[in-house]
Amino acid sequence: MQTTETMEQSPPKEGLHKKQKEIMNVENTKAQMRKGVLEYCILSILNGHDKYASEILGTLKDAKMLVVEGTIYPLLTRLKNAGLLNYRWEESTSGPPRKYYTLTETGKIFLKELDTTWDELRKATNLVTNSKNS
Repeated sequence: MQTTETMEQSPPKEGLHKKQKEIMNVENTKAQMRKGVLEYCILSILNGHDKYASEILGTLKDAKMLVVEGTIYPLLTRLKNAGLLNYRWEESTSGPPRKYYTLTETGKIFLKELDTTWDELRKATNLVTNSKNS
């Protein structure tokens, strides 16, 4: 039988389970936040610079966006189907031809709208969270 002192030291199983759920929800929320800005980031990366998928992926990874190939290819296809991107095939000196993505005129207009929305959202978030960083 446990003493009162021993029982106080070990966390109740319910509390531990609740903590695990909270941690999982935080990770899910963080992932959703990243997904929410991923389209904007991809369009921004392509603004004025044609790039192939591996370059886009590298830029996102360098920025700690934690994106995998299985995420980026369907997203690039969706952006192309929405008329925001075009692509062209280009021969590579070190391997197979590469598909280079570029913003369409519609994509450029869409990106300008997202720039405005992002700026407004960033400012509003900073006000709400009392952050001094811009």
